[in-house]
Amino acid sequence: MTDTVPSSDLPDGQALAALVAGKLCHDFISPAGAISSGLDLLRDPTAQDMRDDAMGLIEASSKKMIALVSFARVAFGAATSAERFSGAELKVLVEGMTEGGRAVVDWRVDEADYSKPQARALVNLAYLTASALPMGGTAVVSSRREHDHLVFEGLAEGARARLKGEAISGLSGKPLEEGLPGQWIQPYWLWLTVDDAGGTLTTQVEDGRVSLTARMPN
Repeated sequence: MTDTVPSSDLPDGQALAALVAGKLCHDFISPAGAISSGLDLLRDPTAQDMRDDAMGLIEASSKKMIALVSFARVAFGAATSAERFSGAELKVLVEGMTEGGRAVVDWRVDEADYSKPQARALVNLAYLTASALPMGGTAVVSSRREHDHLVFEGLAEGARARLKGEAISGLSGKPLEEGLPGQWIQPYWLWLTVDDAGGTLTTQVEDGRVSLTARMPN
């Protein structure tokens, strides 16, 4: 449990929406720019020898963009007609976001169906666990049931496993005091999702090890 934070110190609905939108724009701009660059190369008559490179860039960037959009629909809004998501569906979303990264995701999540808040919490927790391994390592993402609660746990183990100060503040439900808002908003969004559902989120950071545990009503 975390100390109660005065509501005036946290973003209101409009400010929160602006922070989420800013993060999504930041995430989307890289693959979108790469697609544009690839198309420019295809149109350039002096760069026809780079056509294969351009097509490869467009293909890889398009795949990344689709993964980002698919993930964001569930992680930040669940703007979909589905009311529940299977563990297999959520695994695909997380794999799309972490593909090509240094961390290896070990998915040990029950194949049961999950509600929108549970799915939102799970994919954000999984992504943040993998992100805690900038030098590589293993991110174990698991689920279990304890009485009337569903527990999601992310365990990141590897060299220099860490969470930035902004992330720690967000995961504790605390306002951003210094640092980058883009590094704070997703951790805070995870905390807010769990808290709004009547659950708790705990974080442990040790040498070479980061643990995130979300407990939500089943």
